[in-house]
Amino acid sequence: MPLIKYVASTGKPMIISTGLADAGEIQEAVDAARTGGCKELAILHCVSGYPALAEDYNLRTLTDMLQRYGLVTGLSDHTLDNNTAIASVAVGSSIIEKHFTLDRTGGGPDDSFSLEPAQLAMLCKASKTVWSAMGRVDYGCKSSEQQNLKFRRSLYVVKNLQPGDIITAEHIRSVRPGFGLAPKRYEEVLGKVAVEHVKSGTALAESMFINN
Repeated sequence: MPLIKYVASTGKPMIISTGLADAGEIQEAVDAARTGGCKELAILHCVSGYPALAEDYNLRTLTDMLQRYGLVTGLSDHTLDNNTAIASVAVGSSIIEKHFTLDRTGGGPDDSFSLEPAQLAMLCKASKTVWSAMGRVDYGCKSSEQQNLKFRRSLYVVKNLQPGDIITAEHIRSVRPGFGLAPKRYEEVLGKVAVEHVKSGTALAESMFINN
């Protein structure tokens, strides 16, 4: 705790890895950093195995850490591939820490479980892709879908209508493309009165009928 408080007193941002610490000990470390004056603090979920097993990471812990401590949260990943680190982004990881080496066979103490340059490049690219894919809650039509709206179904006139005709199931059908009224309005339209000549094959529009 004195070391954490001393580092915090420098005013520099801090990243604390939580390997081998339980929830209470993490809270004590966070409190010590805050007491010491740290204003920019992040914590990393960590499994101190070298290498560590993916199944030991229990990535749902990241979500709990975000809620429990209210801090920028990341992952200290000691697995042999990138899958765990990339997946962590989807559950709230903002920082990924990985051991790095130029050569896994170099004989250094961390080399055997470190990423080589090509793997690190892949991790950076994949993490950014997942981060951008997370986006926001959005049920609306996306930009890449605009051209495909025509493939939705809609209501079309399939039998010629004359002014005064009562619209029945013989007159309209739900077909593609999606330029007419929404299919969910099918029953609403039945029984309405046509107000103009409408040829078969025309997309049904609000202006073509009135209430009976």
